Amino acid sequence: MKKLVVALLAGSVLAGCTTLDPYTREEKTGNAAKGAGIGVVAGALLGSAVSGKGDKTKGAVLGALVGGATGGGIGYYMDQQEALLRQQLEGTGVGVERIGDDIRLIMPGHITFQTNSYQLAGNFYPVLDSVITVLRKFDKSVISVNGFTDSTGSFEHNQQLSERRAASVANYLSGGISALRINTQGYGERYPIADNATESGRSLNRRVEINIRGTQK
Repeated sequence: MKKLVVALLAGSVLAGCTTLDPYTREEKTGNAAKGAGIGVVAGALLGSAVSGKGDKTKGAVLGALVGGATGGGIGYYMDQQEALLRQQLEGTGVGVERIGDDIRLIMPGHITFQTNSYQLAGNFYPVLDSVITVLRKFDKSVISVNGFTDSTGSFEHNQQLSERRAASVANYLSGGISALRINTQGYGERYPIADNATESGRSLNRRVEINIRGTQK
């Protein structure tokens, strides 16, 4: 009976936290659900162990509920933020990646800046406005804006350009959220994600990434 209770509770948590990815149209289980499911099992086992004879099923239920709430934690907060970001940014060309409890927004250079410029493209303002809308709602998160270039030109030039591009995005974001939540970093031509020997590869390497991390303060 105890095992059946645990299985049913864990299953209901995972089923209740399944969302639809707007890019792939596939169902996915959020990190919060996974954490809550683990918490359910651990809590149920502990609750059963500390309960007296005859109360093991009741103890398992109470332990599962407490464990599930604890297991969700920061994961649930970031799941909700990720879902809203995907909704707001669908069709904009901005990539949304989930890495553990962090969210990464990948903004290709061809939609954010003119070639060899750090002035934001006018048609990119609405995209950043959408990001600001979400960051305002989820104010218990901090943001790191990172700039990257391809390998064309000198190392020094690329480093400065990446720093200025990161600063341009950060400055715009700070018009809608507290600048205290934002830090910037330029990486120049370091950390390419594609082959700089091809134009398509260089285009992918020219990018700004916004990393979002929850603090749960």
